[in-house]
Amino acid sequence: MKEFYELKVAGLTRQLPLCKLTDELYIAAFVIFGDVELTEACAKELLDKIPEHDIMITAESKGIPLVYEMARQNRENKYLLARKMSKLYMKDVIATEVNSITTAKKQVLYLDSDDFKAIKGKRVLIVDDVISTGESLAALESLVTQAGGNVVGKATILAEGDAASRDDIIYLEKLPLFDKNGEPLPF
Repeated sequence: MKEFYELKVAGLTRQLPLCKLTDELYIAAFVIFGDVELTEACAKELLDKIPEHDIMITAESKGIPLVYEMARQNRENKYLLARKMSKLYMKDVIATEVNSITTAKKQVLYLDSDDFKAIKGKRVLIVDDVISTGESLAALESLVTQAGGNVVGKATILAEGDAASRDDIIYLEKLPLFDKNGEPLPF
């Protein structure tokens, strides 16, 4: 069985380890944490593709380096983060549940009243590192809508599996799913 998938994105090449989801299905682990070169390059390419917006939002945690770098390169002074836990400093919290392909249990995402004010009546761009099932996107869309914002785009580095056929997301590259032998499944 193959242990890695070679990904080319934003002019860079990375070896992604294959991880077992089920006996028959594997995914390639794409983690931008700590890879400054990749984060900067992907942010630059995504900025060339996204619509005009007032503010960006991502979910904790793998989207954080990307949304930060996109905001920095685009000279935006603020981005929002949907948290996985309500913190003591968060007031008047709204929440929504999400089932992520890479997380074993159901999660909850939270925003507080300061985030609502930043979103209300604004054009919001949702940012994430990988879109697969779309569950995280749907949860973020729900939070933005509850806060009175208007989602103007959904941007990601990679569209995994069936997500690559969606016409409502902006992405840089397709990422296949893999069979038990490490062979890419057709899109």
